[in-house]
Amino acid sequence: MTHDHDLELRPTAAQISAALNPPPGRNGGDLVVETLTGLGATTVFGLPGQHALGMFDALRRSDLRYIGLRVENNAGFAADAYGRITGEAAPLLLSTGPGALTSLAALQEARAASAPVLAISSQIPTPGLGGGRHGYLHELPDQAASFRGVVKSVHTVRTQSQIPSAIAEAWKSALTAPHGPVWVEIPQDVLLAETSLPVVTAVDATPEDLVPRPELTAVAADLLSKASRPVIIAGGGVIRADASKKLRQLAEKLRAPVVTTPGGKGAFPWTHPLSLQSWLEDRHTTDFLEDADVVLVIGSGLGELSSNYHTFAPRGRVVQIEADLGKLESNHPALGIHADAWHGLQALLETVTERVDTTAPARVEEVLAKVRERIAAQELTLEQGVLASVRKALPPTSPSFWDMTILAYWAWSAFDAKGPNHLHSAQGAGGLGYGFPAALGAAAADPTRPVLAVSGDGGALYSIAELATARQYDLNVTWLIVDDGGYGILREYMTDAFGEATATELARPDYVALAESFGVPGVRTTPETLEADLAKALGEPGPSVVVLPAVLRMFAATHLG
Repeated sequence: MTHDHDLELRPTAAQISAALNPPPGRNGGDLVVETLTGLGATTVFGLPGQHALGMFDALRRSDLRYIGLRVENNAGFAADAYGRITGEAAPLLLSTGPGALTSLAALQEARAASAPVLAISSQIPTPGLGGGRHGYLHELPDQAASFRGVVKSVHTVRTQSQIPSAIAEAWKSALTAPHGPVWVEIPQDVLLAETSLPVVTAVDATPEDLVPRPELTAVAADLLSKASRPVIIAGGGVIRADASKKLRQLAEKLRAPVVTTPGGKGAFPWTHPLSLQSWLEDRHTTDFLEDADVVLVIGSGLGELSSNYHTFAPRGRVVQIEADLGKLESNHPALGIHADAWHGLQALLETVTERVDTTAPARVEEVLAKVRERIAAQELTLEQGVLASVRKALPPTSPSFWDMTILAYWAWSAFDAKGPNHLHSAQGAGGLGYGFPAALGAAAADPTRPVLAVSGDGGALYSIAELATARQYDLNVTWLIVDDGGYGILREYMTDAFGEATATELARPDYVALAESFGVPGVRTTPETLEADLAKALGEPGPSVVVLPAVLRMFAATHLG
């Protein structure tokens, strides 16, 4: 008996002819780029190196667009942002040893933020594998061991015939919920050797859906339907699953107030009557959440930034829908449902009973009024004004990428992202240098809208080299650098803890002159002219730099006492 799928698998005469007569001059690197193309990739990021030249040589025989950055870690941040914006696995091509290891901090951020990155690295020649000390350039006893604790999965290739399957398996892993970075390594000689294998065509690596168990969602729906004071905490998993519309539908059906985590910014409309916005780092919000009789946590592990630094102690029943099994009930006992946010929300929408509660909007406004009053009492008009100017200057559909800097910490709580997948930061792993190279990756993903990067001067110094990348590829990124002469947040932390700061002050360049030396327009602004200067820069195509000399302060923490 012949099945339909048997017919689909039968090659055509043309396919048989092409397979038997592959074009000459191909090597292992061609198998890499052919596989990526077959998987649907269009853009790759990276940095060449001696052992990886086979891959980079093959790029010129492909239709893949290459965006080359100046530092491997920055290339990783760019790929991270490309994955966040597109939802695709962003290929990252790297060399062996130092080149590979320099990407580790970026891959840690991608893992923490569930950004799909497909890192493909070269390796020393095959005879050197196995831990012997052969003295090859870039040699490590076990390169993959450096990545196993960072990425989702590691895939090691030994022969050319393994390349397509290994990359396809890694691609599937990167795009299976929870998304994340994966690692493939291929020896130099395998990449360089001529190949007689057929050209790789379409490759199937479709990730499997992560659906909830129906008996668990039935219990969750019953709890939520009968709750008198339900609330929802929405995390980055809602953004990654493209489930913001379903979140709004469920919140409105349950009349449940919603607060978003830093990673979940934009998952729920900022001005919605049920929106608690993002003020998780506030005791008024924490108290309100603790008073709920049912807390639905979607796409968040309730880590320190999402729990007011682990001071959140829910008194009601917690229901947690989470794609990352390691985060399920990791911080609070809960009805744990292992599923991605889209399928989990869909299951609840189909089973909950609509609630009637006319008091929810008033209770939400009461909390927000208390937050506003607390902030107003701290005389932080400069900080609030700067953040407001950024919001007014940035087009509502433009994404923004924020480094680990004081203004970003304000943004986590107080910035209206204007939509899902619009605000991104390095709050997953917390490393410096994320903002600008990530914005470059986002601009490569969607050149139709300007992209904003925000850094302090400390974080900016990690990424200065990428001004050359921005200019070379004419990427539409405006970089706001808040120059306070040092590591501002560490200065605050140390002064508060020890009475004075150590190792936080920085000598720094003239950022405007430095930008102009790369051929990138730069302007020095003030808090009063920031909105106009930033709007002008964002409105002009190509890269630009806006420098704001200012010392900003954080609002007072509420988790310390």
